[in-house]
Amino acid sequence: MSNDKSLKGHVAVFAANVLWGLNAPIGKSVLAEFSALSVTTFRMVGAAVAFWLLSAFLPKEQVSPKDMVRLFFAAIFGIVFNQGMFVFGLSLTSPIDASIITTTTPIITMIVAAIYLKEPVTNKKVIGIVVGAMGALVLIFSNQPTAMGGSGHILGDLLCLMAQFSFVIYLTVFKDLIQKYSPVTVSKWLFVYASLCFIPISYRDMVGIDFTAIPWDMMLKIGYVVLGATFLSYICMMTGQKYLRPTIVSMYNYVQPIVASILAVILGMDTFGISKAIAIGLVFLGVYIVTQSKSREQMESN
Repeated sequence: MSNDKSLKGHVAVFAANVLWGLNAPIGKSVLAEFSALSVTTFRMVGAAVAFWLLSAFLPKEQVSPKDMVRLFFAAIFGIVFNQGMFVFGLSLTSPIDASIITTTTPIITMIVAAIYLKEPVTNKKVIGIVVGAMGALVLIFSNQPTAMGGSGHILGDLLCLMAQFSFVIYLTVFKDLIQKYSPVTVSKWLFVYASLCFIPISYRDMVGIDFTAIPWDMMLKIGYVVLGATFLSYICMMTGQKYLRPTIVSMYNYVQPIVASILAVILGMDTFGISKAIAIGLVFLGVYIVTQSKSREQMESN
């Protein structure tokens, strides 16, 4: 893999996790006004429309019938279960607890990638994941007394954990599918399938919303949840998945609590101290160590 493609992958996945990191506090404020079913439907249907509009201006790609079936199951794991369970979990727990749970993703990814993709579990990979997790946890616990804190509900925490596991299945099992087609082609089908699965469940919640009564500031927050934390983030994530191994992609989850912490400082909810500086340093050191670990292809070529 060329360095240019690798750099493109790192930038894309970093951008996706920045967008998701901002979504924890913004999404929580939207959930204060709308049901979890409604917010998830906003994301799925809004992103489906955005991807289909964008695809109209791009060269058409033919997807084989076999891959269309696989895209359906990719949508189930990558969007329906992942987003649905995370939004429900976030509605029952705190952004801090939800952030803590995201630190399990690289560990789960390493295990699933080792089983399914036969990716080696190297010392560097394990050390990098542990170092990154330490940084993320230091950052999260240093935020606990702030306004973004609050104790989580065990069901909410479990739903957030299940959402992470579902996304790991998507990252590993459907990696070849994501590499075969463009991010826009994959995404437009993923979100159409996800919308078709979710609309029958959320129909009652959606028809009860008076859209004309929604204030502009809330419309902007919903717009961010749909276009920023869903449409743009999935383009970035799939671009990264084309060039990076699943364990490296999942390591960038540790960026999300950093973004949430920086937002808390900007909004005056928190202050920036030595613990945050150390935590951020540990996160990026962990990411770097994992990127230096050898892939299966590199191990086999030696």
